[in-house]
Amino acid sequence: MQNKITELFKIKYPIIQAGMIWNSGWKLASAVSNSGGLGLLGAGSMYPDVLRQHIQKCKKATSHPFGVNVPMLYPNIEEIIQIIIEQGVKIVFTSAGNPKIHTERLKENGIKVAHVISSVKFAAKAQEAGVDAVVAEGFEAGGHNGREETTTFTLIPMVKEKIQIPLIAAGGIATGKGMLAAMVLGADGVQIGSRFVASEESSAHINFKNKVIEAKDGDTLLTLKELAPVRLLKNKFSNDVLELYKSNPSKQDLIDLLGRARAKRGMFEGDLEDGELEIGQITGLINKIQPDINKEGNIFDINGNKIGIHKGIANYTVGQRKGVGVGGQEKPLYVQEVNKNQNYIVLAP
Repeated sequence: MQNKITELFKIKYPIIQAGMIWNSGWKLASAVSNSGGLGLLGAGSMYPDVLRQHIQKCKKATSHPFGVNVPMLYPNIEEIIQIIIEQGVKIVFTSAGNPKIHTERLKENGIKVAHVISSVKFAAKAQEAGVDAVVAEGFEAGGHNGREETTTFTLIPMVKEKIQIPLIAAGGIATGKGMLAAMVLGADGVQIGSRFVASEESSAHINFKNKVIEAKDGDTLLTLKELAPVRLLKNKFSNDVLELYKSNPSKQDLIDLLGRARAKRGMFEGDLEDGELEIGQITGLINKIQPDINKEGNIFDINGNKIGIHKGIANYTVGQRKGVGVGGQEKPLYVQEVNKNQNYIVLAP
């Protein structure tokens, strides 16, 4: 399909993979871009040299557009911006700060800029700052949120009324049906985070991925609003936060409890008790870790004999004959089975 978002970013589908900290490395970003969406690297959990490495690896892994998500409050923001420019990245998503500061510089270097907002007011300001698109994120979303606590499907039509640039919906979207609903309300595309956490290519720890697919509705919590509102899975750490609130804590008390690298401990290192496990409310709809349907896999005949290698399971449907990639057979072969979970196909006469 073609629309404002696919034309803006030169992609096949108006689907953006969120640049999540500790999840969005080069493997995930390149897999999404190779599948026709827009993969984003999450600079928020990368030192400048690490980001440079991920950009270079992503370039080798895909010939399609990809971008970088940059939290504006990042302590090394100037160095990060310079690396993005030097490495020739053409798409940047900014968040958690004033888009005016870097948008002009990025666009002068031929970079498309989208900015994440959580209110109509900031959508208008982002448009005034000259960004190419706005991501309107409801507070269903995982990780850090705006303070307005406006839901995605309330926010989208209100923002649509006030801006003229392309609009991307984010927060609580993990299926095609959710995408359709967002676009009916006025979005030109969607940004998806939690669904991509539970993927083989996500750099998150397997403990965290398994926790995500086990979670049900009501298993997330929005908290730490005095610092920066964050939605996370309920665990010992979140219970410690709630217990501290009973004593009417100061901002410093909350900072002391949070400490350093709490999110890394949870999502990247797999500490499910004391780690910060950032995920969206839609986690209740995510029940398995998805593989990349564009990676190579085996082709078997009906007797279980390996007869070839496929170039991506997304290219096959049951009943297909042309382009199955196996020749030299006595009779034409048709696709009999497509096993997405184990990444193989079965051919039969």
